[in-house]
Amino acid sequence: MIIVSIPKKPLFLLFVIIVSSCFVQCKNETKPAVKTVVNETMLKAPDGFSVAEIGKDLGAVRHLTITKNGDVYANRSVLKDGKAIVLLRDTDKDGAIDEQKSFADVPGTGILAKGDHLYASSNSGVFRYQLNSDHEIMDTESPEKIVDGLIDMGRDNAKPFTMDNDGNLYVTIGSWNDACRDPEAKEGMIPCTILDSAGGIWKFKADKLNQTFGDGSRYATGLKNAVGITWNYKTNSLFATDHGRGGLHSFYPDLFTQQQDGELPAETLYELKEGDNAGWPKTYVDPTKNERMLAPEYGGDGDQTAEEDFIKPLMAFPAHLGPNDVLFYTGDMFPESYKSGAFIAFHNQSPELKKGFFVAFVPFKNGKPSGDWEIFLDNFAGFDLANPEGGTLKHRPCGLAQGPDGALYVADDFGGSIFKITY
Repeated sequence: MIIVSIPKKPLFLLFVIIVSSCFVQCKNETKPAVKTVVNETMLKAPDGFSVAEIGKDLGAVRHLTITKNGDVYANRSVLKDGKAIVLLRDTDKDGAIDEQKSFADVPGTGILAKGDHLYASSNSGVFRYQLNSDHEIMDTESPEKIVDGLIDMGRDNAKPFTMDNDGNLYVTIGSWNDACRDPEAKEGMIPCTILDSAGGIWKFKADKLNQTFGDGSRYATGLKNAVGITWNYKTNSLFATDHGRGGLHSFYPDLFTQQQDGELPAETLYELKEGDNAGWPKTYVDPTKNERMLAPEYGGDGDQTAEEDFIKPLMAFPAHLGPNDVLFYTGDMFPESYKSGAFIAFHNQSPELKKGFFVAFVPFKNGKPSGDWEIFLDNFAGFDLANPEGGTLKHRPCGLAQGPDGALYVADDFGGSIFKITY
């Protein structure tokens, strides 16, 4: 038999006080530490976000992608040390990049890790590398050719791409002529024969090798240069950002002032279905009037709206900002307000707003924009664009990717950096 003696009341109360005190103290000592926001870069992010420069002096890194094991791949539009694709790897998983490799000898823009392959583009086609079970490339020397022979002319010759879950590959072919303008006259070409092979998005099979241009079909047309292109797996639809045309004052000074040239036309975001026509080159979107206008090459005077029924953009942004990538956020790291919304990397600046070189965010709800866009990540330029005297451009955001942990990555093709944004 075990005999338990009950202490006298004063001693028992003292015991309770001591135990309670210990419990409170232990609870305080085991309370999780508050995470510290760290940003040693020049970039400006919202409260609560940390920014790290995980790669620098990488060359003209355009689009980027993150594999399931956290490896970062970026495609260069200009070779660095004779190579186009750069790999950044955290081998010991301590949060710091400790391995860097480069391979491929053909420069390009697009890159995407999907399924068992890493896909990348040159300025004339798309190829792929086999990944092993650890999501690492098995052979960097012998990529398989998916499609080649796409038109490679002018400065808008990049071939960004995306893929759906049904084995389809969507490739942008930008126009080599800003407004499909006849080089011998001010009028637009009628018909615009450029649209037969450029100025739109073409669809190919992602698992069929050695395709040519003729094997594809034109998915959407009337897009001058849709550098930002992505498949939204939640809405099961294609989204793209289009660069607006220029030269309104330069070619038509009697119709457009220098200020109007800086304000027009809008940069645009579209959700695209097969067969859609976004109106280039016959029209442009006026962000001040919120109207689709007839282009001067086709008889417009700056006030005449377009009569043809072209698709409307989901959103119009200030002119000349250069939207170069779009990404829908699906992670759990960022606050709930960012879920399903779109990040857009703007590669240029608005001469009238004296603003540019930033990553914007567009909130979405039920697959559609649900509010005004806002600047999420700013100061890539490194100086005040409204007072540029003495300022030297540092970075230009170009590519966006989401890591398996929900972090956001941004590639900079001017300063050659890759930034990682966490919350």
